[in-house]
Amino acid sequence: MSREQRGPNEKLGAVLALAGISNAGLARRVNDLGAQRGLTLRYDKTSVARWVSKGMVPQGAAPHLIAAAIGQKLGRPVPLHEIGLADADPAPEVGLAFPRDVGQAVRSATELYRLDLAGRRAGSGGIWQSLAGSFAVSAYATPASRWLITPADSSVAREANAVDGSGAPLKVGHSDVQKLREAAEDARRWDSKYGGGDWRSSMVPECLRVEAAPLLLGAYSDEVGRALFGASAELTRLAGWMAFDTGQQEAAQRYYIQALRLARAAADVPLGGYVLASMSLQATYRGFGDEGVDLAQAAVERNRGLATARTMSFFRLVEARAHARANDAQAAGAALKAAEGWLERAREGDNDPSWLGFYGYDRFAADAAECYRDLKAPRQVRRFTEQALSKPTEEFVRSHGLRLVVSAVAELESGNLDAACEQGVRAVEVAGRISSARTTEYVKDLLHRLEPYGDEPRVVELRERARPLLMAPA
Repeated sequence: MSREQRGPNEKLGAVLALAGISNAGLARRVNDLGAQRGLTLRYDKTSVARWVSKGMVPQGAAPHLIAAAIGQKLGRPVPLHEIGLADADPAPEVGLAFPRDVGQAVRSATELYRLDLAGRRAGSGGIWQSLAGSFAVSAYATPASRWLITPADSSVAREANAVDGSGAPLKVGHSDVQKLREAAEDARRWDSKYGGGDWRSSMVPECLRVEAAPLLLGAYSDEVGRALFGASAELTRLAGWMAFDTGQQEAAQRYYIQALRLARAAADVPLGGYVLASMSLQATYRGFGDEGVDLAQAAVERNRGLATARTMSFFRLVEARAHARANDAQAAGAALKAAEGWLERAREGDNDPSWLGFYGYDRFAADAAECYRDLKAPRQVRRFTEQALSKPTEEFVRSHGLRLVVSAVAELESGNLDAACEQGVRAVEVAGRISSARTTEYVKDLLHRLEPYGDEPRVVELRERARPLLMAPA
């Protein structure tokens, strides 16, 4: 089925011409993409002609599949507004709601997925540019409190809203959910190795639009629905983390809120805690240490007796980061001690969630070093940074770059200028291989700290090496 626009869809026609796709070619590509998802679509060149010349808008998953088909040919994500298939301009509030009703939660998440995510980088246009600066830590208060009060919905079984090309309801099964989980696992690897701005990582929002959104609008049992909400929550949190890493804090905030709501529908309390920990890290990074403490403690308290030892260790570590940013050395030390104690209790064979695969003693040491950096204790920073840098880094390249910068700061505060510059040069080399605004910000902070030594040859050399990184577009 289709609904009619006012006049021809000139945007779609122009993009098809740009991509060099005929009407028959687009119909074939859309049908093939649908078949990959178990949909039986029967679009032909006449269908496409109606979309272009009469402005007809296909329903269900079709607009997202059209965008994906054209995006494959162009080699980049294509937002719905670029091809004239967006329902309306998104409101500034989109993604900030934490609905009590499951059906409204699905609408809230899928509305966020439909936004123009091609404009995540500063200066490239899109909705996130218009929302720049709209991050508000207070927006986390209601989601956190509602999740604490009711961390799971009673039932999520759903009748379909989305239909396939023959008009039959879209029935979701475990195989559909598994594809989303595999996409999340792939994205986690790319993000760690290349940064949130790498083009492979940026396909996560596309996956949410094209794959997750139609599934969430489909029909599923309570069992399948819980798994679907969990997989969608993981992907949505990842999209938020990648936006956070590329400096788009307003986008990250909206993704995190929706990820927390989806985790509640999944009845996955540890995953909800992980989302809260991500919110805490963002709030702490933005300078809201007290709010970061609240969010991390919410994750800890709700997960007592539920999460594995390794998971609890990570939540207490995130709490320590927030205490340190709030300049509470005693509370930070207590949280770090608790995090280390939980990590010592972790055992091989524990049923740790897949999303926690990054966490071990090296990550504990790295975050402990950052805590002591914020508390201005360079000797402790050096001790923990040495531990953090002792393991191979091929899989976690970005983390290695961040640790090198922290190490450089510790050396500088200990009076070792040459060692600080040496570590700084290594950090710049790593930062140049990834796409991470956060890593670049760490390098900028180091250079700012080195300004009193600006005439020293090693500092001049480091500044010159960093120049291409600092001049690169965000």
